[in-house]
Amino acid sequence: MTKTRLRQPSEPTGEQGSFHTATDHRLSRRTFVAGAGLVGATALAGCLGTDTADAGSLSGEVAIAGSSTVFPVSVAVAEEFRAEYPDVQVSVDSTGTGGGFGNFFCEGLTQINDASRPIQPEEEQQCADNGVTPLEFQVAIDALTVVVNAEADWVDCMTVDELRRVWEPNGAERWSDIRPEWPDEEFELYGAAPTSGTFDYLTEAIVGEEDSHREDYQATEQDNTIVTGVAGSRYAMGYFGYAYFVGNDDANIKAISVDDGAGCVAPSLETAKAGEYSPLSRPLFIYVSQESLSRLEVQEFVRFYLESSGTSLISDVGYVPMPEEDVQANLDRFESIVAQVE
Repeated sequence: MTKTRLRQPSEPTGEQGSFHTATDHRLSRRTFVAGAGLVGATALAGCLGTDTADAGSLSGEVAIAGSSTVFPVSVAVAEEFRAEYPDVQVSVDSTGTGGGFGNFFCEGLTQINDASRPIQPEEEQQCADNGVTPLEFQVAIDALTVVVNAEADWVDCMTVDELRRVWEPNGAERWSDIRPEWPDEEFELYGAAPTSGTFDYLTEAIVGEEDSHREDYQATEQDNTIVTGVAGSRYAMGYFGYAYFVGNDDANIKAISVDDGAGCVAPSLETAKAGEYSPLSRPLFIYVSQESLSRLEVQEFVRFYLESSGTSLISDVGYVPMPEEDVQANLDRFESIVAQVE
C-alpha cells in the first residue's frame, strides 16, 4: 500500500481536524454535544446493566484517527467521556478512513480507527502483519449529502445517472452537459480525497466502479473547505457527510435531493433511517484493536462509545443513532471479547 505522510496523532496541532481532550476543547464547527446526549447515554448504560470502571481510578490515553465523517461523532463522545473520566486523555484526528488504517491503526499507533466504509482486504492484511486484530462496530447511519450553491436555483434534484455523469472520469464539464436548459457554465467541483471512505462510497454508489472517480476536482480531507468552496461559487458542487450540512446550515449552500428511480428524496435523518435515501445512506463504523482492549482506559472508552451510539448524542451530531437492539448486540459482543482478553 502506498503511504502518505500524515501528521502523527501524538504531534502537537492547532489545525482543524484534530481534537485532544486534555488540552484542546476547540471545535472547528458547531459544538455537537447536548446535555440530552449525556442523559441518554447514562440512562442507557443503566438499562443495559454494563459494568463501568471507577472514574477516579482510571487514567491513560486513547488515540483515534480516520474518517472525517465519523470525526465529529468521536469528538462528541470524547467530550462526554472526558467529563466522567478526566484523567483519560483522548485524541481524535481526521485523516480519512484509508489514511487512518494505513498510517496509524494497522501500524499499531492508534487504538481506534473511524471509518465511513468497511475495512479493505489489503488493510486487514497490513493489520495482520503488524499483530493488530481489527474489531468492527457500526455506530451510526449517514446520509451522504451532495451540495450546491444556494443561488443555483435551476437545480434541486438530480438522478443517480446525472450524478454519475458529473463525478465519473472525464465527466461533464458544464452544467448544460447534464441538462441543456441548465447554465452553460463550467462546474467547480469539491470532494473527498482518495484516502477518504466518503470518496470510496460515493465512487461505488454513484459511479458504480471502484477507483473510477474523476481526478479534475479539488480534493480535500477538510470538509469545511468543501463548504467554503461551494458557498463561494454559484456553479460549484461538492459532497460530504450529512453532519457537515446540518452543521453549516447558515452557509450559502443547499442539499440536492437524489432520484434513484422512485422520485426525488432529500437527505435527512428520517429518510436515511427508513432506507429511502438511496443509494447514499450508509453505515458508519469504528474499528477497535482487540490487542488494545487489555488496557482498561481503552475498554471503558469503547464501552462508553457503544452505549452512546443509541442516544441523541448521535442525532445531535447529524447522523442516525443505532437501534437499541443493535446497541445491545454490539455491547454483548464487546463484553464477550473483553472477557477473552482479560
